[in-house]
Amino acid sequence: MKKYTEMSKEELLALKQELEQEYAQVKALGLSLDMSRGKPGADQLDISMGMMDVLNHETDLRCETGVDCRNYGVIDGIPEAKRLLGEMSEVDPDHIIIYGNSSLNVMFDTVARSMTHGVMGNTPWCKLDKVKFLCPVPGYDRHFKITEFFGIEMINVPMTPTGPDMDMVEKLVSEDPAIKGIWCVPKYSNPQGITYSDETVRRFARLKPAAPDFRIYWDNAYCIHHLYADNHDFLIEILGECERAGNPDMVYKFTSTSKVSFPGSGIAAVAASKANLNDFRKYMTMQTIGHDKLNQLRHVRYFKNLEGLHAHMKKHALLIRPKFEMVLDTLDRELGGLGIGEWTRPHGGYFISFDSMEGCAKDIVARAKEAGVVMTGAGATYPYGKDPKDSNIRIAPTFPSLEELEQAAKIFVLCVKLSSIDKLLAA
Repeated sequence: MKKYTEMSKEELLALKQELEQEYAQVKALGLSLDMSRGKPGADQLDISMGMMDVLNHETDLRCETGVDCRNYGVIDGIPEAKRLLGEMSEVDPDHIIIYGNSSLNVMFDTVARSMTHGVMGNTPWCKLDKVKFLCPVPGYDRHFKITEFFGIEMINVPMTPTGPDMDMVEKLVSEDPAIKGIWCVPKYSNPQGITYSDETVRRFARLKPAAPDFRIYWDNAYCIHHLYADNHDFLIEILGECERAGNPDMVYKFTSTSKVSFPGSGIAAVAASKANLNDFRKYMTMQTIGHDKLNQLRHVRYFKNLEGLHAHMKKHALLIRPKFEMVLDTLDRELGGLGIGEWTRPHGGYFISFDSMEGCAKDIVARAKEAGVVMTGAGATYPYGKDPKDSNIRIAPTFPSLEELEQAAKIFVLCVKLSSIDKLLAA
């Protein structure tokens, strides 16, 4: 197939006319398809419904230490929940705190507490002239919204196939004491699906930050979210690496069961050094008398252990793998060889990252919306919503049905073709 960049003006105009007729036909269908967020589909939620039957009025609702889970107490999580989420996070239960339903909420709280009260005795960030965060890009929009909300200056760090550009990270962190953190989605990153290499993780653990209160915000949201049982990525454990490198306090490791059981009704956790966890507990005693222990008990009794979690995630993979493969097949078939886009092929997680020709992403997303397909806003994968190249688009295949997704994927590639032709004609 001929590259669009090799076509004459006449060929491009003829192709544009043909594609615009197709686009008009699609618009006339009046479709309403949602590919805007990485939400599980209803069929994925259905496979966790057995959890609703685990507890009833006859169930013994005491945890293994005899505490009545219907009542107050056990501020940092029941022991069996610490063990389950500890296994999921690859850390000892002594290094974990169980929270409520949302790891994003814990990240927000952690930044807020650092602003108002500082980190482990250091100056509260609100009393400093400048606070900065490093942001691997493209990245998770909700991370960037947290730091933007608190007025923290965000610095773009390019992602590479092995993780963030570590030469840049090491240089910036070691030279600037105003840099207090870095956002990371280290496994099946949002949106590219990249898993940090062993070398990248070890370089993170060996950072020499100028700020004593610098922390790595290690959001391991997709730690067990594999698409393929026989071809999945491996991530080495960061807390152990930091300990071995003499930096035990440098990382906060967040995780949750939001896309394992029920989003909004899962359980979240933070793994960190004992010194960091003690710092967390100080504010927790003011904030709550205890999180939802019945939900913790429900999760433990349903999943039982790490093997139970992995078995459950294989059911998720059976449902979403065909969706990822269908989107990738459509991109390969319709756009392969045209020179107007590149895309990732993740082994897990929830997204496919698409890079259009420079200056086309906003137009592609707008055209798709006009044709009835809502996507994540162009630019959302960059701080302040500003993609300097206007090229990155996050594709979220999980929520629509396979039939709806097939329609959405066809509309998306049609919009990519039209936007690319307009860009080339304008040039």
